[in-house]
Amino acid sequence: MPTTNASTLQPSHHNSNVPGPRTLLDSSQRENAGITCRDVCWLFCCPPWPSSIAAKLAFVPPEASYKLAVTALNEETPRTTSNGERFNIALNDPLDWHFVPRDLDGIDAFLAPTSRGEKVACMYMRIHPDARWTMLFSHGNAVDLGQMCSFYWALGKRLGVNIFSYDYSGYGMSSGAPSEQNVYSDIDGAWKALQKRYGIKAENVILYGQSIGTVATVDLAAKEKFGGVILHGTLASGLRVAFPETRRNWFFDVFKSIDKAGKIHSKTLVIHGSEDEVIPVTHGISIYERLPRAVDPLFIEGAGHNDVELFAQYYDRLKRFINEDLVQQDTLAAGDGPP
Repeated sequence: MPTTNASTLQPSHHNSNVPGPRTLLDSSQRENAGITCRDVCWLFCCPPWPSSIAAKLAFVPPEASYKLAVTALNEETPRTTSNGERFNIALNDPLDWHFVPRDLDGIDAFLAPTSRGEKVACMYMRIHPDARWTMLFSHGNAVDLGQMCSFYWALGKRLGVNIFSYDYSGYGMSSGAPSEQNVYSDIDGAWKALQKRYGIKAENVILYGQSIGTVATVDLAAKEKFGGVILHGTLASGLRVAFPETRRNWFFDVFKSIDKAGKIHSKTLVIHGSEDEVIPVTHGISIYERLPRAVDPLFIEGAGHNDVELFAQYYDRLKRFINEDLVQQDTLAAGDGPP
């Protein structure tokens, strides 16, 4: 197992001997480094709409890896429960599921409406019926629920939480096409469905965003307080991914999480690989510096964009976040109340 030395990447206010994000981002000493006229023409003029810019930067929906199946062989329509229609997840490749079949059959799947008129596929894994926490997971840009379900199950088992996730518009069995605005309405629709169908309160939800999923997570977390927030491989903005040395805030930028991070008032854990080849670690540091209630981050030495989960420190830090950071939050809150 590769070793992790998170301290070498700590932001400046944790270690005075380590450069903070401003030092890391100012190395070029150029105001608009990394953006050429040709770059601007390609990215912003073909066509010059933010939705087109976002699509070029972020969305790579795979061919759907699953279907929403009826819940019994002799049924032709989804079973209607007190919570609404319920489907099963039917994987195109059964080998994508690494656990016993009955666990897969126990997953609730349904379609949730969004404010933009789409229907997003959602699934709820009640792995631990008595668990306090439900993790609302927003996945990366090149996977769907079918490809993620085994990982979700394993994650929930290891952390002692239930898992709720959804596919963005245009992904999996969700309708529509992916766009920045749809991503925001997708997570909002999924969250409303989680509340309505299962009666789960925000104080018992941990928002988890990975890669492009951090954009949705930051947007929702900036509007409402949750039990906790995890940002894994987070991006500061779309332009800063396309042109890593960009420092200015451009009016035509997309996915501007950097402008929303300061509005997140839930305890937040930032996780990032030091060798992330897709979203540089400077993004994670920049977001971390702006979070009002950030806990100690995990910057994993040697980890890239897609292998953070292979490091033992990943699970160790998640467990400490849930079992220590969030528990400490409860203790402090109790101390603020009347005797």
